[in-house]
Amino acid sequence: MTTAITELRLAPAAGRIGAVVHNVRLGGDLPAETVAAIEAALYRHKVLFFRGQQHLDDTGHEAFARLLGQPVDHPTVPSADGRYIFELDATKGVRANNWHTDVTFVPSYPKASILRALELPEAGGSTVWANTAAAYDDLPAPLKTLAESLRAVHTNDYDYAATLALKPELADNREIAELFRQVFVSTAFKTEHPLVRVHPVTGERSLLLGAFAQRIQGVSGADSKALIALFQRYVERLENTVRWDWQVGDVAVWDNRATQHYAVNDYGDQPRLVRRITLDGDLPVGVDGAPSRLLEPVEPPAVAGIVPAEELEAARPGA
Repeated sequence: MTTAITELRLAPAAGRIGAVVHNVRLGGDLPAETVAAIEAALYRHKVLFFRGQQHLDDTGHEAFARLLGQPVDHPTVPSADGRYIFELDATKGVRANNWHTDVTFVPSYPKASILRALELPEAGGSTVWANTAAAYDDLPAPLKTLAESLRAVHTNDYDYAATLALKPELADNREIAELFRQVFVSTAFKTEHPLVRVHPVTGERSLLLGAFAQRIQGVSGADSKALIALFQRYVERLENTVRWDWQVGDVAVWDNRATQHYAVNDYGDQPRLVRRITLDGDLPVGVDGAPSRLLEPVEPPAVAGIVPAEELEAARPGA
C-alpha cells in the first residue's frame, strides 16, 4: 500500500510560478491525504512538475487524473484509445507555439491539465507557463478597473493554423492546414468570458485571455486587438513565467484556471510526443458575479465538459 504523504517535498521552479514535487510516484492508488497535498500545492504554485514517472501508462495516467477530478474529452478532436487522452505528436501536425489556456472557447473549460512526456527531441521542445493571477496583480489600479469591466469572446473558429507552426514539410500545404482546421472546428464555438475571473477555490483574480480570445465585447476590432495585446503583455512578462525542460517520464499538472502556457517550437523535424488529460471545469465568474455564457452554437452538442448540466441555463445567450 502506498504511504500517505500529507506534506510534499517541494522545490520552487521559478520565483512566481511552478514547483518540482519530489518522492511521489503517481498513479491511481495515491492516498487521499497525498492527493489533498497535491491539490493544495497546485493552487499555490499553479503548475507542478514530477520527474521520473516512466511507469505511468495511459491507464495509470487516467487513474491518477480521476483522483483530481473528472476527465473530459476535447470538444472537437478525437481522443487517443478512448481514454480521454489528447495526443500531441509533432511529427503528425502542428505545434501549439502560442500563449493559451486550454479550451477556453467553451464556457466550462477544463480546471486542470495533466501532461506526460513520452518522446522528446535531443534538445528544445520546452514548455513555458505563465501565472495569470500574478499578471492581474501587476496591473496598475486603473487597468485593473478597466479589465474587470471587460468581457472577451473566445472561439476556435479562426485561422488557427496560421498561429501555429506546421511541421516543416507541411508548412506550405494549405490542404493539410485546412484539413486540420476542419477537425478542430468541426463544431464552431463562441463563448463570452469575463476578462478577469475569480478562482472558485483560492478567490484569486486572474486574467482570462490567450489565443482563443479574439475580441472584446462592445468595442471595434482594432480596439479589441489593442486591449487584448495590452493585458496579454502582463501575462507574458518573464517574471510571471517558468520554463520547463522536459525529460521522458516527466508529468506536469497545471491549474488551467490561473495559467497560460506555450510550447516552444525550436526543434525542427525531430519527434516530440506528449499526452494530455484535462479535467472538467466550472463556469467562470467575473468580479461582478456575472458568469461566462455560450454564444454559439445555441444548442451545444452533447460533449461532457462544455457546460455542466446544472449551469447550462445560466450559460445560454440572454441568461
